[in-house]
Amino acid sequence: MRFQDNGRGMAAPLRSKIFEHLFTTKPVGKGTGLGLTLSRQIIEERHGGRLTVESIEGEGTTFSVALPLTDS
Repeated sequence: MRFQDNGRGMAAPLRSKIFEHLFTTKPVGKGTGLGLTLSRQIIEERHGGRLTVESIEGEGTTFSVALPLTDS
């Protein structure tokens, strides 16, 4: 599954931090910085999947979610 926007994209220094615990681009007191950290934990640790991001400045950002198929 892929989610793509046509926004400004992210510079490499920002992109390298977005999954870090407590990282946020919001002002102090306006965000917890847990959203992408928790998303990655759930997808990768609980479900054995992969959450990745690709971004090109001036073109946009794409988040990809890959989950393994299993027989239940």
